[in-house]
Amino acid sequence: MSEWIVLAAVVGLTLYAIVIYIRLVTDRQRTRAGWSDIEVQLKRRHDLIPKLVDAVKQYAAYEQATLDQVTALRGQAGEIKTARQQGSVESAISQGLLSIFALQQAYPELKANQGFLQLQTDIGNVEADIQFARRYYNGAVRNLNTRIESFPDLFVGRFRWCRY
Repeated sequence: MSEWIVLAAVVGLTLYAIVIYIRLVTDRQRTRAGWSDIEVQLKRRHDLIPKLVDAVKQYAAYEQATLDQVTALRGQAGEIKTARQQGSVESAISQGLLSIFALQQAYPELKANQGFLQLQTDIGNVEADIQFARRYYNGAVRNLNTRIESFPDLFVGRFRWCRY
């Protein structure tokens, strides 16, 4: 009789560990999907930068330093391997884009250019999508980390094969 109890306990614990593992894998995949969404939005923004630079060049030739800086940062962003480095470069790109958009105050004809206005709208939409993707990613990472650090999931989550 006690053998059946021990066997049932072992089977129960094994099944529970499998359920925990499946939930950890699901959370890890959500985290990866969240990061992938961020990368897609950043790529969309990077694709719009050359068009924006070309539109501004026509009106603001002597603002070349700002345009060159944003173009150089866009080039650097493609070579970055770590999220931390990418975050600092992407912040600098955002600041550069704000500087470019501020140029329209000095150039009324730029403010009236429909191509520039459309690019400004497109980049604004991409920035909103980036913010949404970052929120999703941060939430997914928070959930995964909470699960890994919570009892009883921590027993399964501490193994190396469960890590993100």
